[in-house]
Amino acid sequence: MGLVLFLMAALWALGWAMKAPVRVRLWMIGLLYVAVVLVQLLLPETAAIRQATGGQAQPWLVLGGIGALALGYGAGLRRLRARARPAIAPTPQTDTFREAELNRYARHIVLREIGGTGQKKLKAARVLVVGAGGLGSPALLYLAASGVGTIGVIDDDIVDGSNLQRQVIHRDDMIGTPKVFSAQAAMQALNPFITVRPYQRRLDAETAQTLFAEYDLILDGTDNFDTRYLVNRAAVASGVPLISGAITQWEGQISLYHPASGGPCYECIFPNRPAPGLVPACSEAGVVSPLPGILGTMMALEAVKHLTGAGQTLQGRLLIHDGLYAESRVMRIAARKGCACCGGVTTAPEGA
Repeated sequence: MGLVLFLMAALWALGWAMKAPVRVRLWMIGLLYVAVVLVQLLLPETAAIRQATGGQAQPWLVLGGIGALALGYGAGLRRLRARARPAIAPTPQTDTFREAELNRYARHIVLREIGGTGQKKLKAARVLVVGAGGLGSPALLYLAASGVGTIGVIDDDIVDGSNLQRQVIHRDDMIGTPKVFSAQAAMQALNPFITVRPYQRRLDAETAQTLFAEYDLILDGTDNFDTRYLVNRAAVASGVPLISGAITQWEGQISLYHPASGGPCYECIFPNRPAPGLVPACSEAGVVSPLPGILGTMMALEAVKHLTGAGQTLQGRLLIHDGLYAESRVMRIAARKGCACCGGVTTAPEGA
């Protein structure tokens, strides 16, 4: 029995030296444990390998039960801590910058198109990101780095190991944690001068419009058409501009939708859901790891431009990026007459 325990310790040490994730090391030890138990249960008592590994199954079964209880208790405790995690005290937002903030945002302030005035607009801005997944991850990180004063993030999902191939805001030690809390920790570790509002719940029609009205801009990084239509309708109803992105395999697209400012809404351009199976989810079709980083960062860039008034945004234009052939193209889009969501009637604000 001592030999097997030594092998288990050696496997753990080897995994640690190779920087293997904890779950991989546990799987290795678990497989060894199962092999030992099978040896004890299936081989005759006189078998040398059975004698070398203890000779009886009962001690191993007891040890396995204790280990399972310990792992279950630890997993349950982590989930409870994640759900009960207290919100990190936000930094009070003021119109003035501290010396540390001036140093942090210096590269923005020297930009003619942003400057100190634009950075103040970012500090005063409130942006809500729907989804803390592939697109939401880079968008949230760059909104935080840019100094957007208040950032909301809504998602009901939990960090899974399969997310980490592309959802760069989350870490391996956050597996099992609600994504909104994982994202909040990463953003406030990056920039302590911002306020993050995590909403761990699924967005629904009853709360969307009320929630959107609290923000100046919405970013939609969700991966299904039902939610995209819901987000679009709530944004139109509340008069808040929407930056929406979508990705699959090697391609992505992004635009800024704002009928109240003279542009089309999402439903003007995509009035009907695609036929079943025509646009499979990333879990079925796959997605190359850096693609959501490219499109999500573009979403953050469009947000910074919209909030500061810099340059020309993608309102009235749809950008399509093909990562496989390194091509990007922009096409003009316009409101569709009779749109079921906005009616295709756009009204530019006074003075525009």
